[in-house]
Amino acid sequence: MYHASRVALGLPRWVLLMVSLSLFPRLLVAQDLDIKSLVGEDWYGLYLNGQKAGYSVNSVTLDDKEQVVVVEDAHFRVKMSGQQQDMRIHMKRLYAKDGALVRIDQGIDDPGGKKQFEAWMDNGVFRLKSIVSGVTKESEFPKPKESLKDALKQIELAGPNAEIGDAVSFSMFEPMYEREIDGTSRIEAVEGRVFEGARTKVYRIKSIMPDLGIDSDTYVAANGKTLEDHIGGIITMRLEPKEMAQDVSYNNDVIVSNAALCDKPIENARTRDSLRLRIMGPVTESHVFNDGRQRMAMQDGHVAFESKRMKPELLGGVARPVGEAAVKEWLKPTLLVQSGDPRLFAKANEIVGDEEDAFAASAALCHWVYRHVKTTYSARLSNALEVLDDPQGDCTEHSILFVGLARAAGIPAREVAGLIYVNETQPSFYFHQWAMVWAGQWVDVDPTFDQPVADVTHIKLAEGDLYQQAKLIPVIGRLKIAVEPEEEN
Repeated sequence: MYHASRVALGLPRWVLLMVSLSLFPRLLVAQDLDIKSLVGEDWYGLYLNGQKAGYSVNSVTLDDKEQVVVVEDAHFRVKMSGQQQDMRIHMKRLYAKDGALVRIDQGIDDPGGKKQFEAWMDNGVFRLKSIVSGVTKESEFPKPKESLKDALKQIELAGPNAEIGDAVSFSMFEPMYEREIDGTSRIEAVEGRVFEGARTKVYRIKSIMPDLGIDSDTYVAANGKTLEDHIGGIITMRLEPKEMAQDVSYNNDVIVSNAALCDKPIENARTRDSLRLRIMGPVTESHVFNDGRQRMAMQDGHVAFESKRMKPELLGGVARPVGEAAVKEWLKPTLLVQSGDPRLFAKANEIVGDEEDAFAASAALCHWVYRHVKTTYSARLSNALEVLDDPQGDCTEHSILFVGLARAAGIPAREVAGLIYVNETQPSFYFHQWAMVWAGQWVDVDPTFDQPVADVTHIKLAEGDLYQQAKLIPVIGRLKIAVEPEEEN
């Protein structure tokens, strides 16, 4: 039997998504535009589904050139099936005196080491340098739309005449996602709250980022302080005294507390030919995927899910390297899947040898990753080279190394995330990551479970890179699943 740790969606994959805290910048309400009045720092407790998971210190300062420096420094302290995990994510944004974006520095410290992202304006070009697993990647982008007003929304959104319905658009460049993300913020309500011993006006502001499928409700006091920020329905950032914010224990087990409970055990889960489920919770059309293995349909109050086992004997016949134009995108190296690196290329060809069939080669890679990657709990921003050099981790590390090796071997592959069934203390579906390869059709492959063809309990809710997996945030820890009877033939 597999322990739940073997199937947990790697912590950073959604803690880093969750630290879309940097994408939901402080929403300040101010009576004037004097930046000096905004200088200072605030401490926030970070909660995941009501459980303390970390803290963040957010600050605004002015340097000697009167440039504005906005910093978010988030620390996480959680458990993964009993093992303690720490992570720190630091973001600094620098704006010129006129509000133009000058520079972004982002650092991620996790058990796998430090990842660094630097972006800056250079003669009208926005340059990005990423250092991951000792490999430096440099990219160029058009000048971002982002300016100081996007980080400190009071310039447009609020002031003495602010009213319900007032709205602004914003853009924030996210170095880790390598793109600028757009959204809107709107004043939804004005209410009274007691703040610092006095009753004060509080604005409830909703921010929406459609591409990520995430929204937030932010409560902002009239003096400009963010009191609370509720992100994606599961994350809360709450203003607290420094000592209270830093008071974080390892009480929140992110694997167990965010599992989707199942109403009864599933017999022969790994070998059965089909499965029918009813999924209850905040699933939207963005989570619905229909392909050769699974079918999903939005129904009244739930999602009907059905999956059928793909037959391995029917999947061969496509030669590698695969040259079909429609799937070439999934052969390209990325920041975290460095399939063009000579080390991954050499290892992939060592494993598959002279095997020309894409599916057979994929199966060989699946078996190799299963045998060589030690199962541990992993709080890190995973990437293929790091796992190749240090072969241990949970499902995130297994799948990202597999995808890197598959692409290096000429097999189109992509990451997939969702749920998988595990029956331990009670039957549940745990958040999980696996892969898909192209072998004439897309085939689900799970190297964590040593499955060249994934079993029917895999529920795909997102596919693609870290940015695409952000769509999982609103459903984490908020789903329940019921097993439906099999249809009679």
